[in-house]
Amino acid sequence: MASQAIAGVSVVPRRRIPDERGTVYHMLKATDPEFVRFGEIYFSTVYAGVIKAWHLHRAMTLNYACIFGTIKLVLFDDRSDSSTRGHLMELFLGPDNYSLVVIPPGVWNGFKGMANPYAIVANCADLPHDPAEIVRLDPSSDRVPYRWDLRHG
Repeated sequence: MASQAIAGVSVVPRRRIPDERGTVYHMLKATDPEFVRFGEIYFSTVYAGVIKAWHLHRAMTLNYACIFGTIKLVLFDDRSDSSTRGHLMELFLGPDNYSLVVIPPGVWNGFKGMANPYAIVANCADLPHDPAEIVRLDPSSDRVPYRWDLRHG
């Protein structure tokens, strides 16, 4: 599967500053061009091989970074008014590709844990969580044309 850009999605490499005491992971500052406003921040763990998908926010912008372990993040643009409708993006995030991924409202997203024993994903959302504005689908739903199977080659 070729990964295609999705309108409104940004992948911004972020700084890691290691020293003998540990590592600082920059994620999002109020002065960054990607920052809109603060709604909430939370951390989600995902065990190796587990899939947390699919979900879509009607109003919330997500700002994801994988601060521990590795995930496979998949995005699907099903927005009727988007120039990239039908595009899929697949990204691997973690220490080898430490980046902020900005996901606008209306883009399906999900991730799979790729590291033992687990990975930690941080989300600095622009709105507080509201269960009424989220839509969920089963990870194997045909609505999103993606298979989570391991692919060789």
